[in-house]
Amino acid sequence: METTLIYSVPFGCSFAAIAALEWSGLPYRLARVEARDPASKQHAAFLAINPLGQTPALLTHAGAPLLESMAILLHLAARAPDSGLGFAQGTPEYDRLNSVLSFLHTTFHAAFMPAFQASRAAPDDARASVWREMAVEKVNKSLAHLERLLDGRRWLASKAAPSVADAYLAATARWAEPLQLASLADYPNVARLLATLEQDLGIRFAHAIEAGLPAASQRGFLGHVALDQLATPAG
Repeated sequence: METTLIYSVPFGCSFAAIAALEWSGLPYRLARVEARDPASKQHAAFLAINPLGQTPALLTHAGAPLLESMAILLHLAARAPDSGLGFAQGTPEYDRLNSVLSFLHTTFHAAFMPAFQASRAAPDDARASVWREMAVEKVNKSLAHLERLLDGRRWLASKAAPSVADAYLAATARWAEPLQLASLADYPNVARLLATLEQDLGIRFAHAIEAGLPAASQRGFLGHVALDQLATPAG
C-alpha cells in the first residue's frame, strides 16, 4: 500500500509534509480536503481516519493512520534514511533536528494562533487588537530565535541538505508577512533560507499542489485519491 497524505488548503501546515514526501523519494498519493460538510461522504471518510478533523493526516504504507505534523515528518525522515530529511536517533544531529522541529511545531506555530483568532473575531470584538498584539510579539520573538539558530548555517538542522525542519519552516514562516505580523527583512538569515527554499523543486511542487495547479513531481508522487476511496482503518 502506498503512503497517502491528507492535506488541506490554503496555507496549511500540511504543506511541509507534501514537500517532505517529494524530497523523500517514497511512493505516495495525496488526498485533498476542500470542504468539511458534515453530511458528505468525504467528511465521514476523513473523520474515520482522524476524528479531530485536522490535517495533515497520513495513512502509512502499512495502512495505519498517523496524525500530527511532527510525528508525520519524523516518520517520513526515518523511512527515507538516505534522503537527508533526518538523522539516526541518538546522534547529536538528531537531537538538534528534534529540538528545532519541536520549537517550530509548538512555539513558532502557536505564535500565530492569536492572529488567526483575531481574523475570525466580530468587527466589534475589542479583544481582536489584543490578540494581534500578542501575535506580533510572539512571532517576532520566535523569528529572532530562528535567526540565532541559523547563524553560520545554511539549513536549520543539516549541513548538507534541507531537512523536515526546513520544510516546516517554509510552511509556517510564510504566514508572517501576509498577516502583517513581522517583516522578514528584519531577519536576514531566515529570509535567506526561505528564499533558497522557494527555488527548491519540492517546495515549488508543494505550492502547485496547494494552488490546484499542474504539479510536476521529480520523485514518487502517484496522483490524488478521493477521501471516500480510502480504506477506513480497522479498530
